[in-house]
Formats: sequence, C-alpha cells, structure tokens
Amino acid sequence: MPSAKVPGAGPPGGLTPAGVVDTGVGTLDRAVGVLEAVEGGARTFTGVVEATGLPRSTAHRLIKALERHGYLASYGGFGYRLGPRLMRLASAAAREVPLRDLAHPMLERLAQATGESAQLYVRSGEVRVCLDAAESQNELRTIVPVGASLTLSAGSAAKVFLAWDEDRVRHVRRNADPDRFAREVELAAVRGWASSAGERQPGVGSVSAPVRGPQGGLVAVVSVSGPAARMGRGRARRYAPDVLDAARAIEAALGVTSG
Repeated sequence: MPSAKVPGAGPPGGLTPAGVVDTGVGTLDRAVGVLEAVEGGARTFTGVVEATGLPRSTAHRLIKALERHGYLASYGGFGYRLGPRLMRLASAAAREVPLRDLAHPMLERLAQATGESAQLYVRSGEVRVCLDAAESQNELRTIVPVGASLTLSAGSAAKVFLAWDEDRVRHVRRNADPDRFAREVELAAVRGWASSAGERQPGVGSVSAPVRGPQGGLVAVVSVSGPAARMGRGRARRYAPDVLDAARAIEAALGVTSG
C-alpha cells in the first residue's frame, strides 16, 4: 500500500501506513498517522517522521503521549511497536462484532465443502480487514490471520469491494494491470462474484462474493482461498456456487430476506 500523508504535512516516506483520514481534528489525525506509520513498518523515530511528514518536534510529542497511553511501545533493539492497550481494544472490539459470530458457522461449512480456507472481510477505510477465518485441513493451504489488513488493489475480495465503490478508480490504478483489473471489477458487479490467481500473492487463488445487509448495502465479503494449483483461473468457477451459498446464508443470519 502507498504511504499516507498527514494533511498539511510534508511529503510521505516509503513506508506504508494504512491511510490518514482528514477529520478536521488535527491532533487526532496526526496521532492516528503515527500509529498507522508504525503499523506499516516504521520502527524508528526517523522512520515515523519520514512516513508521516510530521515535524520532528510534533512527532516526538505524539510518540511520547501514545507511549504513556499504551498505544505505542518501544522494545529496545526492536524499535516501536503497537502497544498493549491496542491489543485489549482489538480483543474487546472482536467480541462485540455480531457479524463475526453469526458468520463463523458458515465459514466452517464453506471450508469443509470446498476443502480450502475461508475468510470474511470487512472494509476499513483504504484497506480490507480479515474479520474471521476458517482454515483448510489440507497440509498445503493458505492462512490469512484474523485482523490482517490487505490491499484493495488486488485479489478477488478487493474486486467485490470495489464493485460496490463509486470511487474505485484510485485503487484500480494501483494494480499491476489496471485495465484488466478494471474489467474484472465490472465483471464482479455483473455476475455477483470474483476470482483471482496470483494477484496479491504469487501461487494463491481465491473466489469471493458480497454479503449484503438488511438495507441492501455491502457489509462484508466472503472468500475461499488456496494454492493456485487447485484454485487457478480455469478452476475458479466450480468454487463460486459454494461461496455464493455461504454469502446468502450469512445474509439470512443477518435478517436479510431474499426476493
């Protein structure tokens, strides 16, 4: 993912914070920018300054404040890491998300039906986040950690999210083959599912479908993923019915009525 820039700051560096939203509350935006810089790989003070474009004095004050609150931690030779308070908040947030609880049985059934790993993604700003997963029992399988932030510029789940996004162009342009990616996003919108092979990660294929909420809007994307030898482009179509069935089952659990 490209580097983020704090509004009003200098040019960003080469690290990859998830993207800073300009809310008009400058101090909060800059603090979030620091956290996302560390999430994206900034491990030193200089790395945070380069990734955010903040003045050194401002970055220093924010880092110290975030450390005192437990949102950042410094571990000697390992540098800055996200702090333990964020872990507690993440754990509490996961417990309070009913979508994850409602969808998990469907993910388990999807993994069993296909023999591949199943994931549930939600969108968070400029990325998609793995909300839950059920792993394949095959020795050779894909593993997407719960909580992982992935790009919206590659992969079948990204295509489904973008099929529902009127402001998709910036993400499409970041793909290695934007013209083909744009066509496949349009195809996902028409047929209701998407596939990919080797886009986000070499040797990995996936198939994804949208999960709609009671008001008809996109609330999540359900996927199966596995080695491209089993889930290459020529074989993706046979996984689509199971993925679509899982998506409809999750919708039913959310109270969505068909028809």
